Amino acid sequence: MADTAKYVFVTGGVTSSLGKGIISASLAKLLQSRGFRVTIQKLDPYINVDPGTLNPYEHGECYVTDDGAETDLDLGHYERFLNTPTSQANNVTTGRIYQSVIEKERRGDYLGKTVQIIPHITDEIKRCVQILGSKKDYDFVITEIGGTVGDIESLPYIEAVRQMLWEKPDDTLVVHLTLIPYLRAAGELKTKPTQHSVKQLLEFGVQPDILVCRTEHELPASVKTKVARFCNVAANAVIQSIDADTIYDVPLLMMKEEFDNVVLEKLGITDAPERDLSKWQDFLRRFKNPTSTVRIALVGKYVELKDSYKSIAEAFDHAGAENETKVEVEWIHSEEIRHDNVEQFLKGMDGILVAPGFGSRGIDGKIEAIRFARENNIPFFGICLGMQCAVIEFARNVLGHPAANSTEFKEYTSHPVISLMAEQKSITNLGGTMRLGSYPCSLKEGSKAQKAYNKEEIEERHRHRFEFNNEYMQEFDSNGMHATGINPDSGLVEIVELDNHRWFVACQFHPEYKSTVAKPHPLFVGFVSAANHFAQEKTEVRKGVNAG
Repeated sequence: MADTAKYVFVTGGVTSSLGKGIISASLAKLLQSRGFRVTIQKLDPYINVDPGTLNPYEHGECYVTDDGAETDLDLGHYERFLNTPTSQANNVTTGRIYQSVIEKERRGDYLGKTVQIIPHITDEIKRCVQILGSKKDYDFVITEIGGTVGDIESLPYIEAVRQMLWEKPDDTLVVHLTLIPYLRAAGELKTKPTQHSVKQLLEFGVQPDILVCRTEHELPASVKTKVARFCNVAANAVIQSIDADTIYDVPLLMMKEEFDNVVLEKLGITDAPERDLSKWQDFLRRFKNPTSTVRIALVGKYVELKDSYKSIAEAFDHAGAENETKVEVEWIHSEEIRHDNVEQFLKGMDGILVAPGFGSRGIDGKIEAIRFARENNIPFFGICLGMQCAVIEFARNVLGHPAANSTEFKEYTSHPVISLMAEQKSITNLGGTMRLGSYPCSLKEGSKAQKAYNKEEIEERHRHRFEFNNEYMQEFDSNGMHATGINPDSGLVEIVELDNHRWFVACQFHPEYKSTVAKPHPLFVGFVSAANHFAQEKTEVRKGVNAG
């Protein structure tokens, strides 16, 4: 193990969306497989304090940690790869940096000095980077810097990296992720974008130690040598990152490129144990060799941007591998669903998931999808707003309250079966004030949820302001919708289930946040299993009809 924490920075150039988060997570996985204690953090250049108030169309999914931090979706990749929880310290934004510095200035911490980008902002960045390493809980702290080199908003972060390279030369390393495009007309791989990207980094005083080159085609040795020569890095420090079938292939591709060995060599670590990726490889084997297939409808309001439901999509991959089942997700926009066309969208599906969200747009379509699942005995899974819509649908169509609603959508509804949480009623600032983070839940013995978890006490992550109105609990229970998960401290309803249904489970929390490669989430595993059984039943019926 390393005597002191080592800091690896991952920067990006040429274009965004090259996959810095996946490269960071893959390197972390390789180092973890050798027995090192590794964590990853994300530095985001935007001025929002956190992504909690950002529209999913702007920034994709907002990921929530156990300690209630609303963070960048890349933290989900970190947890899914490493199977270790992250925290507020793992996601830092420019907004938080400036907020902290301004608060110090207001307290007089700077003793009347002029507060400037250098040294005050850069010092705060370095402090945030080194918090995780200073606790001696980790051997490696991998820090991904959002955006691309040259972005105005990223400059203080690059300067902080330069200073850390000067202050801790033996413990700091820079990986630069760049692009080597293939020009079909010329039939050539072009290295010039990478050269210019590195040149720009050099202008800021940072020489990258390792280049990871995204490419659609194999990089011949001659191209790697050319990049190494013109970018002033060692020949073995040019790492190919070719497009993969799945993000879960990337650690193995990076292992083939000896990425972790180059990192260890440059940091002077010579006694590292051999890698053990046997469990990861077993997951990939099951993921790539399914014995069955299910079609599951994901009904949501942001389906044009699939990153809005990134953790749900990945949780389906984990649960599919656990069931040795290929999960084909059909992305269906809830605004398009109506009473007269719902069958057209959902007939033939083996399962229906109604996704989280905020606001009234698309709610009617979600409610119609839930009615269709309930009335046709199709496995159903509702998450957060999906649970609230399930409660509204049941109240309207089973309990006979056609005006039933959530006070989020209609403040003075006659039947507020979903209402604002008591502690939320006095809140006016929307940022970071929801019910956030991990809370306990007690499961009803014999319920589908309890059988899925195989235990009666759980903890799950939340992100909501509205809740099931307990004044209606008895009426729901006596008509077949039961609260099978209850917060033991507040009495809040966390899970509802239906009697006499194949699998109808809806939860107020976000189970997708805790699903990892090593530990697929029990509710997703149970849902995919129920969809699989339903698909098999339909196949048997068809065989019987054909035989007859």
